[in-house]
Amino acid sequence: MAHEKNHDYHILTPSIWPFLGAVSGFVMLFGAVLFFKNSGPWLMLAGLAGVLYVMFAWWSEVVHESSIGDHTPVVQIGLRYGFILFIMSEVMFFAAWFWSFFKHALYPGGPTQPEMYNTWPPAGIETFDPWHLPLMNTLILLLSGCAATWAHHALVHGNKRNEIKAGLIIAILLGALFTFFQAFEYSEAPFSFSGNIYGANFFMATGFHGAHVIIGTIFLAICLLRVYRGHFTSEQHVGFEAAAWYWHFVDVVWLFLFFAVYIWGG
Repeated sequence: MAHEKNHDYHILTPSIWPFLGAVSGFVMLFGAVLFFKNSGPWLMLAGLAGVLYVMFAWWSEVVHESSIGDHTPVVQIGLRYGFILFIMSEVMFFAAWFWSFFKHALYPGGPTQPEMYNTWPPAGIETFDPWHLPLMNTLILLLSGCAATWAHHALVHGNKRNEIKAGLIIAILLGALFTFFQAFEYSEAPFSFSGNIYGANFFMATGFHGAHVIIGTIFLAICLLRVYRGHFTSEQHVGFEAAAWYWHFVDVVWLFLFFAVYIWGG
């Protein structure tokens, strides 16, 4: 009786995943540095494989913990706070890209070729028309966010499984369509990543966002798989909620990118 649990907190058993994740991340980044120095990509890919394995195995354990009742209301609050802090850290990433973009747009100039760099966009740079493919992609992503909200609402209010599945399927398909059109836009870009500050800022900001769209689409797809397995209920759905929050974060960042980079900065 002395060792019987009499609280709502989840006391974790010792786990290898934090250590293995840190080692895999170090190997991946160290391999990336070597890859940039004209070595082969194999060390980086080995580290990436390790990171992906840790993600799969660790999150599988978290799902199992939820299914056996370890995620009490108190634990769920902690998980939500943790994910909010994660999104805040992601905001700081994008703040860096916006900072660089606005700095060079508001105060253009360079030590060489001032006739090229003292204007924004730099001379010779042909920017995208924001009212064609970028606008269409904006509407696609916003509609995907609406579908995810529909699925979330159906889960919270009545656990309507058919509506949840339909909303997630629509959100996933539209997210994939956004990625396809962004890849097409990149293939048609009249400027490159290297050689000019506009291209570097454009591809870093929109490309980093594109990576988040791919991650968010996978996040939603995993939630759809879990819905089919009956994992979520109206009272316990932290994983689904995290996916919805992440997807809305991606939506909001894109709106800032659309107005700042495509409209104002172009």
